[in-house]
Amino acid sequence: GKITRFSQQDRLLTLLVTHSLLSCSITQQEPHPQRFYTLSPASRYFVTDPQGASLGSSIKLLLDQIFYKSWGELKGSILEGGVAFDRAHGMNAFEYPRVDPRFNEVFNNGMTGLTTVITKRILELYNGFEHVTRLVDVGGGHGVNLKLITSKYPHIQAINFDLPHVVENAPLLSGVEHVGGDMFESVPSGDAIFMKWVLHDWSDEQCVKLLKNCYKGIPDDGKVIVVDSIVSTVAETSLAAKSALGYDLIMMTQNPGGKERTRQEIIELAEASGFSGVRFICCVCGNWVMEFYK
Repeated sequence: GKITRFSQQDRLLTLLVTHSLLSCSITQQEPHPQRFYTLSPASRYFVTDPQGASLGSSIKLLLDQIFYKSWGELKGSILEGGVAFDRAHGMNAFEYPRVDPRFNEVFNNGMTGLTTVITKRILELYNGFEHVTRLVDVGGGHGVNLKLITSKYPHIQAINFDLPHVVENAPLLSGVEHVGGDMFESVPSGDAIFMKWVLHDWSDEQCVKLLKNCYKGIPDDGKVIVVDSIVSTVAETSLAAKSALGYDLIMMTQNPGGKERTRQEIIELAEASGFSGVRFICCVCGNWVMEFYK
């Protein structure tokens, strides 16, 4: 039948206005008002900026049918064991993108958009790259982190290290060398190693194995720069706590042994890997920048 109220598009946009994701002005009054929609301050985070920063692509990833299907296995994984993603797709979350080119693109775009948002902010608050001359990004994907870091610190010789099938599709970046390999076997050497959202993917045993490789890869005065969320030992209601625990549940559904950790658990990982300690430098959008030192 004839649509007598707003168009379907209008109805959707009006809902977004009520959540402050759009702004709306009326250009013509009743009985046939014309609505003019514009971006609000909040919605600008969902539009890709010239550097590729966008929360929109990460939302697409979280709501993708492949990602979303694993939540349907959450109850089963809790009651019967196993990892929700594996139960839903018959393989783990790191293997699946290799067999599904469409999802692989969604995953890479989602990580690129969110990484750009967070790393840009890290570079505003953290100055620990100033005296680094050779930086290795372990699990660096397509090199987004290093592209941003070297644009601010062009003196850095950068190595983007990830699985071979990941780096083979990485774009050419000035000052960045792409290297493929297995981080649990070895990592390239540098005076600093950077790992963002890597440790939370893995069990304590796997993290220690990885961190020992990182320990071997840096000099005595080197450091491993880790970016991950930190959970409190007591449940809190702060925005940072909600973010960290949200990440923690995602890790639980996606990766065997994956989890966000408390400060003490992070210190114990560092010490078990041979490091003397951890400096907790700053918190950026719910993500802590930490330095592991010998």
